[in-house]
Amino acid sequence: MLKKVTKNSLASILLCGMVGAASAQSYPTKTITIVVPFPPGGTTDVLARAVAQKLGPVLGQSVIVDNKPGAGATLGAGLVAKSNPDGYTLFMGAVHHTIAPSVYKTLPYSFEKDFAPITTVALVPNIMVVSASSPYKSVKEVIAAAKAKPDELSYGSNGNGTAQHMIGTQFQMITGTKLLHVPYKGSAPLTTDLLGGQVTMSFDTITPVLPFIRENKLRPLAVTTAKRSSTLPGVPTLAEAGVPGINIGTWFGLLAPAATPKDITAKLNAEVVKIIKSAEFQKQMFDIGAEPVGNTQAQMAKQIADETAKFSEVAKAANVSIQ
Repeated sequence: MLKKVTKNSLASILLCGMVGAASAQSYPTKTITIVVPFPPGGTTDVLARAVAQKLGPVLGQSVIVDNKPGAGATLGAGLVAKSNPDGYTLFMGAVHHTIAPSVYKTLPYSFEKDFAPITTVALVPNIMVVSASSPYKSVKEVIAAAKAKPDELSYGSNGNGTAQHMIGTQFQMITGTKLLHVPYKGSAPLTTDLLGGQVTMSFDTITPVLPFIRENKLRPLAVTTAKRSSTLPGVPTLAEAGVPGINIGTWFGLLAPAATPKDITAKLNAEVVKIIKSAEFQKQMFDIGAEPVGNTQAQMAKQIADETAKFSEVAKAANVSIQ
């Protein structure tokens, strides 16, 4: 009996090894879906489609984008976390997902445990903007008006618990102002209302507002990162504009459900990083205000852990909590 069990166990081990080795070689055999947790038109969507367009021909299969907005980008994350871990359902996550664990009392998933990082696609600075018809031409003018009229000036975000929400919260803490927070499901509806004057300002990523800045329909006041944007070098940082202590940009990265075979995630990492490092993709990113990354799976995992810890402290200091 012992010999039989040993032989069977050995056969199982060898079979598993053969299946594992074969999985990446045969993958993919059907359409791959990248789930985006925001509506079309925002930075997450733009980056996902840029990757999908290049990845499909490389893998020999269609790669499509499926928008699943809602709940501050956590709805789409929850759907992917529970999906079949076969490499055919991927997720375009962002810095928002490292904030959510600290501000939402309950989440249907763990971003650190239920996802396997593939690679960080790009970093995009956030930027404080107002409508071109706004009377405010500087950060100092906004602060003065906000102090004179508490809770009358408003800022829009991509939802509760997103990077824009945290930037707005920190901005108020540092400047001693009170702004009205207006959460949206994504950048497209937010930008529409910003252009129409329904909200005073936003701290969105550069990508969705850049065309309107270039058309002089939106006025940039400051970027929220420690250094200026290479795409808009004439725009000061918040620190340079008199508001020190904020250094938040938005990263975007590709992930898969945690139990996805490692050889498949490794293959995806290799192919996506090649795309990100290509001259064509790098130019495409520069044109939309993004800084391409393309790191290892381990580096992205560390980035997620570090950012989760960082925003835990920020959320605690700002006393941000969402039911």
